[in-house]
Amino acid sequence: MLNVEDWAEIRRLHRAEGVPIKEIARRLGVARNTVRAALNSDRPPKYERAARGSVADVFEPQIRALLAEWPKMPAPVIAQKISWPYSMSPLKKRLAAIRPEYVGIDPVDRVIYEPGQITQCDLWFPEPRIPVAAGQDRVLPVLVMTLGFSRFLTATMIPSRQAGDILSGMWQLIGGIGRVTRTLVWDRESAIGGTGRVSAPAAAFAGTLATKILLAPPRDPEFKGMVERNNQFLETSFLPGRIFTSPADFNTQLGDWLGRANARTVRSIQGRPVDLLEIDYLSMLPLPPVAPPIGLNNRIRLGRDYYVRADTVDYSVDPRVIGKFVDVTASAQEVTVFCNGEVVARHVRSWTKHGVITDPAHQAIAANLRKAFAAERKQRAGMDRQHADGHVVALRALPDYDALFGVDFTTPSTKAINT
Repeated sequence: MLNVEDWAEIRRLHRAEGVPIKEIARRLGVARNTVRAALNSDRPPKYERAARGSVADVFEPQIRALLAEWPKMPAPVIAQKISWPYSMSPLKKRLAAIRPEYVGIDPVDRVIYEPGQITQCDLWFPEPRIPVAAGQDRVLPVLVMTLGFSRFLTATMIPSRQAGDILSGMWQLIGGIGRVTRTLVWDRESAIGGTGRVSAPAAAFAGTLATKILLAPPRDPEFKGMVERNNQFLETSFLPGRIFTSPADFNTQLGDWLGRANARTVRSIQGRPVDLLEIDYLSMLPLPPVAPPIGLNNRIRLGRDYYVRADTVDYSVDPRVIGKFVDVTASAQEVTVFCNGEVVARHVRSWTKHGVITDPAHQAIAANLRKAFAAERKQRAGMDRQHADGHVVALRALPDYDALFGVDFTTPSTKAINT
């Protein structure tokens, strides 16, 4: 077969120098018909290997019969059904070629996002267990948010996947940027839209920011593919080789890494997120003058056990407000308890499970209240044994009352012994 170099030389000699076909054939040592074929061809010669059969050819009827009934049957199961005796590579190649005939083709459109249009949100659960306190370590969620236009990536670890903690994390990340996009895309996360409708806390959050929360269709991770890919990016590029001593240490290392991640060039947009963020920012909505409702919030009447619960941890409260209604507010950093607008407890938020946090000052107040209560009871008991004029009522022994009423509880054997 004529190679590309000879083909090019034939065309040059004939067209540029006017060398006859016979002379070209003599110089290059090829047949004159080969020279004529090269001159008549507008494209260089291309080697094409003759098609050979595959070991899968014999099994194709069986494969097609299985795919006709179960189009998505995995390759290992098909190999077992047809008693496949070879390596999996030829079978997988044949399945890749013929499976679309049975499952159909599902093309994906390329979506182009305008500046300030959307932010995709998701929870990522890194595998390493994070030490929290009291010898506990936990797998904690990380809130990940990605801006649609600039691909700017933000993330933070949060204490739980309850609505209040998720919304607190969102407000922290949105506040770090300084503005919010017109749409926040979420999947069917239970605290955000597990029922198929945006939950009341999430709707209140979005309403305060004048944005909206768009829920992805069920079982459709491609709907928010950008943030899903960033979850994988965090898994493969951030986690390996790192050790974390606490949630705060995790967030510190994550913040440092995000600065470098946002400075890389993203192939799909041919730019760096940190450079495109300004364009995104100018088209976003300004933040409201008041903060949206976030955090864990609860209102209860404080019982004799002067503790309130936030998440799964109990926190002590000033026992002087026992019996009154108190409002409990918990952010990722702090738990605060109010009574009639006044702070009656303030604790650092514990990320442990089923812990008890006690303020020594509350314990001391409770001890004093118990002493005062006991003294008051003793005083009241003493007042009950006095006449109206103040002198003490005499207390008689019980046998005196037995003798007075002629009651004898002694047994015959007892009388004999006494005698």
